This record gives sequence, C-alpha cells and structure tokens, in this order.
Amino acid sequence: MNKEFDIIENYFSFSKATREVPITVGDDCAIFTPPFRHTHIATSADLLIEGQHFFSDVNPKNLGHKALAVNLSDLAAMGAEPIGCLLSLALPSIDHSWIARFTEGFRNLSEKYMCPLIGGDLSKSKMGIIINVTVFGGLNVNFRRSATSAFMTRAGARAGDDIWVSGNLGKAHLAYTTKRDNPNDLAKYAMIFEALELPEPRIDLGKSLIRRATSCIDISDGLVQDLGHIMKSSKKTAEIHLEKIPYDKNLEKQFSKEQIREAILSGGDCYELCFTAPPENRAIIERLSDSLQLKLTIIGEVSWDFNIDRERRERIKRRQELRNKFEKNNYYVDNTPFTPIPHVQSKPRPPVEVYENGELIEVPNGGFQHF
Repeated sequence: MNKEFDIIENYFSFSKATREVPITVGDDCAIFTPPFRHTHIATSADLLIEGQHFFSDVNPKNLGHKALAVNLSDLAAMGAEPIGCLLSLALPSIDHSWIARFTEGFRNLSEKYMCPLIGGDLSKSKMGIIINVTVFGGLNVNFRRSATSAFMTRAGARAGDDIWVSGNLGKAHLAYTTKRDNPNDLAKYAMIFEALELPEPRIDLGKSLIRRATSCIDISDGLVQDLGHIMKSSKKTAEIHLEKIPYDKNLEKQFSKEQIREAILSGGDCYELCFTAPPENRAIIERLSDSLQLKLTIIGEVSWDFNIDRERRERIKRRQELRNKFEKNNYYVDNTPFTPIPHVQSKPRPPVEVYENGELIEVPNGGFQHF
C-alpha cells in the first residue's frame, strides 16, 4: 500500500460528500458551493517545513492539528466561517504509522470546526517533511458601508480605539526556546508544550467580532510585530502597556522576568487574536468574553498617524526652501534679510510603543523568527 492513490484512499478520504461539497477527495478537482448565508469567500495558505517551522521529533498527531490550526487562525482573524481545506504533503519516506497519527490530529480539528478536507496532493521529498494547507472560509457582508470597511482587515484601526488580545500570551515562545535550548529538559517542556504544538484557532471569537472590531490579526510572529502590521496598514500608532498584557502567572516559577517579557512582546506561534475596537463596544466585548469563556484583555490604545513626524519634516523643508529663495533674491523685511532655518531632524514614532509603568521601554529581541 505504498502507491499514492492507495495512501490517499486509506488515510485522507475521511470527509464525505455533502450538498455544499458534492465532489471531494478522489477526483481531479474538488467542487463546492458556498453556503447560501455567505456572500464572499476568504482563503489562506501556510507552508510548514521540517526544521523551519516544527521540530523533527514532534508528535505527528499534534503536527496534524497544528498544520490546520494555523490556517484556521487566519480565517478567525478575518471573521470567516470555515468551509473546507486542501492538504498537500511531501514526505521523505512512507511511514504508515506516522501518516495515520498525523491524519488523526488533522481530522479531529477538521471535524471540530466543520472544515472538511476536500483535496490536496502527496509527493516525495528529499529535504524533510513539507506540509501545505489551504483553507476556504465564508463571510456574510453587506455593503451599506464601503467595501473595504465592511471587512475586518488590518487597515481599519482608528485613533482612540482600544487594543485587545485574547487568551494568554508568551507560553508558545517559551516552549519553543525550551525545546531549542534545553532539549533534555523534558519536565519543563511537558508543562507548556501544548501552547506550541496544539494552538486553538479562535474561530468563534473572530466571527463574533464582525461589526464590533475595527481591525484584527492573529499573533503568529509576535505581539509587537503583528500589531505593527495593523498600525502600518491603518496609518496609526499603538501605545501598549506591558503590565496589562495577560500571561499565565505560573510561568514565573520556571522563567525569568526578562524571558517572560521577551515571550509576551516578541514571541510568535501564539495564534491568539489581537484586535482594535471603539471604547463604546467594551461592554459588548466583555459579554462576549463571558459567553465564549475566553479571556479578552485591553492592553493599550490606538494613537495618531505614525507618519505625522515625517509630514512635519516635509513642511519644515518646504518653508526652508521658500526662505532660501527669498534670501537668494535679496528679499528683505524691515531691512533685515531672512535667516535660513536649519533642517530639523525628528525621529518618527514607531508603529508600536511599549510602556512599563508609564515609562517607554525598548522591545526585546526585535521580533519572532522561526527556527
């Protein structure tokens, strides 16, 4: 049973045809009809490479879960409801036990979020395991507002908005650094590995934030880096407060203050949602937190345009040129020539500023990098 089609038939044909997906795994193409309640399709793809995005000795069942979870997290960030997914695998060899366990993890999450596997590919790899997943989701959007503002994207944050995060941050990064730097410390890794290997996509939260949040992103590369993407797209600046960022206080028993700070600010592989919302929606979001039984925390606020200093420098430059022109042509006022104004160098604000007890601090590590 080493032929491609036999393996597909035995391990990857678990999603049955439905009215919405009449043609699924086993044909040249899958065919699906978006449910009537959806007006738009959202899609996303992620590539996971052995040694780059996951450790070689990872539990295959957990890897199957994560391969789908990181893609579902992208749908969550857009407020989309899962419709189906594609899975492509490149394997160095055929290990039926590995494939069976990988498929189990993938299938369990697929069924939990009603995201059937509808197609994909299987091939041989000469450079380790390579996994590619593509997901499709549905959105129901009306256009009483403009087309761009009708969707929950990275570009909608407004000055004065609250900045929220879901869950606790930092644990996945600490699991990753523990595994990387102390691979024999199995006891410490066992306490926190689930955050790294079994992330939970916030699908229900994402769907509930439609028309309540102004922007949203999933935290895959670190809080500061990913929130920075929102601020750059929205042309705003974020001010966040370190002491407000939620994390599991039990981590303090195993890790230093500096390690935790780096993890919650710059640590990736988190897959919680970071979103912005107007202050008048606080009560709604707090009730949403209760109904989903999911911690939602305000960690800061959105400030003015992060390019304002750059614009100020341009205005000063234009004034300088005008005054130099007057001086060159011997224009005088009250018999006194204009004095050239030196060019003012003003450092622009970064997209995200982090404060600790009111004091601006530097962000450690400068952002998450995969293995």
